[in-house]
Amino acid sequence: MGKPFGIPVYVSWTWFIVAAFITYVFGPQMAQRLPELDATAAYAVAFAFAVLLYVSVLLHELAHSVLAKWYGLPVRRITLYLLGGVSEIEKEPPTPGKEFMVAAAGPFLSLGLAALGLAADVYLIDDGGIVEVLLWQLWVSNLIVGVFNLLPGLPLDGGRMLRAGVWKLTSNPGSGTIVAAWGGRALAVLLVAFPIVTALSGGGDVAFENLLWPLVLASFIWLGATQSLRVAKIRARIPRVNARALARRAIPVPAETPLSEALRQATERGAGALVVVDHDGKPLAIVNEAAVQATPEHRRPWVNVASLAKSLEPDMVLAADLEGEPLIDAMRDAPGSEYLLVEGGGEIYGVLATADVNRVFTGV
Repeated sequence: MGKPFGIPVYVSWTWFIVAAFITYVFGPQMAQRLPELDATAAYAVAFAFAVLLYVSVLLHELAHSVLAKWYGLPVRRITLYLLGGVSEIEKEPPTPGKEFMVAAAGPFLSLGLAALGLAADVYLIDDGGIVEVLLWQLWVSNLIVGVFNLLPGLPLDGGRMLRAGVWKLTSNPGSGTIVAAWGGRALAVLLVAFPIVTALSGGGDVAFENLLWPLVLASFIWLGATQSLRVAKIRARIPRVNARALARRAIPVPAETPLSEALRQATERGAGALVVVDHDGKPLAIVNEAAVQATPEHRRPWVNVASLAKSLEPDMVLAADLEGEPLIDAMRDAPGSEYLLVEGGGEIYGVLATADVNRVFTGV
């Protein structure tokens, strides 16, 4: 839909579902509050409210994203969808303070919009017309959005703020994620339990239509919190990712070497990878393991290693001493199946296979 501040904004098809729902629900209310309008015009005003509400949501997400970019964090895009919006920030803030500020930016902008709308409603516009009705609906909605997002549980902004607080106290972002994720699960349970307890304590029945929206929100929060717990478990394993420890020993072979001879040399020297080099010993390509496995044994004396190798791009050559987050970032920036590891002087150390790194996280 555009690139404000250089951030691509997308609208999911699910937005049309919520826009239709808002129009359907608020159409009769607009007709009641604006009796001078016919039914069609009342529904048109309700649709305008749906659009303006999502403009507010976009501003909420832009607050997150613009501040993240200010801190040097890459933002892939903003997507507006069924339950609001999401900012895809590709890296986590490096400090709990920045995490707190990025998380708080959205709800505080929503609360700021609510305050401005309230002030305009009270002091500037008091004619009971379409503009005032829309303004009232918008500032109330922004107030609800701001307060709801401040609730202390992931994946809500308040959960990220809680995560930042626990991170600051424990110096462990993983602990913050776990606490905030369980806070999110508790919120999900409360969202469903509250209307049930309220109805039963009042002596009434629990109507399903009164539970529909709490169930949708609770499901969203529960699933987001559960995903955060999974991510926390994965991130706890990142320090175990060490390029040297995971590398396969590699031997250099000239491009014209038959595959069978190259494999014989590798077996003899206890190596698990082959690197094609020129006559000066400069690495040119990595022999693809999958291609080797797919070559029948009787064909291997007649196939040279160069035909099974993938040329080395500069970003596929990594320092052998990389580990943890820097290693993951380097692999993320240049996705591939194998990487050449070199020493500081350019000497070949070995080959790092993405499959071997993945096993650290899958536990296989």
